[in-house]
Amino acid sequence: MLGSGTALATTLIIAAFATGLAPRTSRAETFAYIGNADSNDISVFRLDPATGEMAPVQTAAFPGVEKPGSSTPLAISPDRRVLIAGVRSQPYLAVSFAIDPKSGQLSPIANGPLADSMANIAFDRSGKFLFSASYGGNKVAINPVQANGAVAAPAQVIPTGLNAHAFLPAPDNRFVFATNLGSDQVLSFKFDATTGALTANEAGTAKTPEKSGPRHFIFHPNGKFIYLLHELNADLAVYAYDADKGTWREAQRTSALPSGFSGKPWAADLHITPNGQFLYASERTSNTLAAFKVDAASGHLTTIGNVPTETQPRGFNIDPSGHYLAAVGELSNGMSLYGIDQASGALTKLKSYAVGKKPNWVEFVTLP
Repeated sequence: MLGSGTALATTLIIAAFATGLAPRTSRAETFAYIGNADSNDISVFRLDPATGEMAPVQTAAFPGVEKPGSSTPLAISPDRRVLIAGVRSQPYLAVSFAIDPKSGQLSPIANGPLADSMANIAFDRSGKFLFSASYGGNKVAINPVQANGAVAAPAQVIPTGLNAHAFLPAPDNRFVFATNLGSDQVLSFKFDATTGALTANEAGTAKTPEKSGPRHFIFHPNGKFIYLLHELNADLAVYAYDADKGTWREAQRTSALPSGFSGKPWAADLHITPNGQFLYASERTSNTLAAFKVDAASGHLTTIGNVPTETQPRGFNIDPSGHYLAAVGELSNGMSLYGIDQASGALTKLKSYAVGKKPNWVEFVTLP
């Protein structure tokens, strides 16, 4: 039986719902983080999901860093509490920031050592380890991440083929894969998520066409397909993924180049919507974004078209709702926001924003 106080409170709550005056719950907020190599900082924006407007929130400097280097790779922890930025000039560092859950602002935690100049960094699925790939050093590495978000010294540094460019885990965290742009291959490693140990998985090595330059890859949200973008010919390959063996089987190959393109391809980045329906890729020579529709059963891609974007679009990303795409230009020092048509996948430019100098990386996070 309810006590008199409890009964009264219950009556008031029921009445509030009946009159439409129920207590409001806090609304989730979405933030974008843009790594700017030449201005040595991170631009933070708040995204209004209703209007698509972006508002600047903060410009966060790298503590104790004079110059990050040629690019600024970013990674956000699975629990959305920590952002790590890679410094590509000596001393090579992983700069950890705490993400304020209400304002989205960044506060420095600590700087930890990286094994080399790392073109790409990524958390494992548990958030306890940081993977990194060195383009110039031809190696990959793994660093433990401490409880406060600071990065500890590398636990393993593994030589690879030429120009390691991305080093990312499978959805189940059992395997990790490294693209070697200069050796036209993708290496596979077995991963012990408890100890952080990596061991070679020779059966999982995937060869790509000569001088194609495999660069970035992503998994479909269902974990059954992998999409691999090649820098040197702008090919976009679709692979069926065997999660038990950690192996890739090519199923389709298409192109991210716009129709009539006659220059030297220089593809950069790719992302897929959270619902797995649409995929996008950036190409720097033509300054375009390519859009594709994804077949749910086969993972195959159908070209939607290409749209112009910022100059030299090295980085872009899609917000967690799948309604917006933000692309930055290394040479335009700007960011363009696009609306994603939920039926067709077509991109519509909404607005452009000034960011820092040489922006090259975009991360989104939605905070409760």
